[in-house]
Amino acid sequence: MSHTTSPNTGRNIVKLILYAILAIIIMLIMALAALYFVGRSRLATAPPIAGTPVDIATDAEAVTRGEKLARISGCKSCHVGNLSGAAFIDEAPIGYIPAPNLTSGAGGVGTAYTVDAWELAIRHGVAADGRVITTMPVGHYADYADDDLADLIAYLQQAPAVDNEIGTRQLMFPGNIIFGVLAYNSWGVNTIDHATVGGQMRPSDVTASAELGKYLVGIASCGSCHAENLAGNAGQLDAPLGPNLTVLPQAWSAEEFRTALRSGQTPEGTVLSSEMPWAYYANFTEAEIESLWMYLETLAPLADNTQ
Repeated sequence: MSHTTSPNTGRNIVKLILYAILAIIIMLIMALAALYFVGRSRLATAPPIAGTPVDIATDAEAVTRGEKLARISGCKSCHVGNLSGAAFIDEAPIGYIPAPNLTSGAGGVGTAYTVDAWELAIRHGVAADGRVITTMPVGHYADYADDDLADLIAYLQQAPAVDNEIGTRQLMFPGNIIFGVLAYNSWGVNTIDHATVGGQMRPSDVTASAELGKYLVGIASCGSCHAENLAGNAGQLDAPLGPNLTVLPQAWSAEEFRTALRSGQTPEGTVLSSEMPWAYYANFTEAEIESLWMYLETLAPLADNTQ
């Protein structure tokens, strides 16, 4: 005897399949919506952090030192020379992330920041309004010594007001999930050992030392482009492709290193990329450049990093 499936049975199977697909789609949408709101909430409210207060001076000498530090640490690269800010990311699927206007002009955040708020932002990754700071390399700035940070803040507080209303962070739908869920644990506020931040003074720069060089490598955020082990960015980092610095002492002399930082000219006859802010590093003193070289000489040569 042969058996045949009735048309109604076939239609019911199709309906069940469609209902199952629809249920999966609805659950996926609900899951994405939940991740979106979790990410947005996490980014809007940083975990509570106890900062380390610093005492600032407001004399001209402190402000001058602070401006030099703003150059060395890249503040004037991302926030531009007059600190009036610029778009840092403005594309799908992330959205809009500005390097804010740091001045007290229209659109600036300067008036919202007390000394303590600056310290929390720079060394801990918490904005004055409680947001999680994402793209700024606070993991490196956590190395800032109290006296240097005090001078940097003195400069930021006295920077001339510039009107530039560039808006606030506005992440797209996937941007909140990417930054607030997938990458959330990588932001400085979650990677820094906050209990160890602050309480130290800058290493002496009366004479050059590898200790001072290591400190400067930290606050200059060299690891952002050359990788944390300084063996180069081969594309594994979303940053300029900084070369392997651990092999530099085998390829260059101390004087060639000094010339490169001062003029951008390499011993190979090329000019350093504009992505390498050597013009700002030219502000290093002779002792500081020598210290950087001394620190590089302490590093074991490593093979170039790979992706």
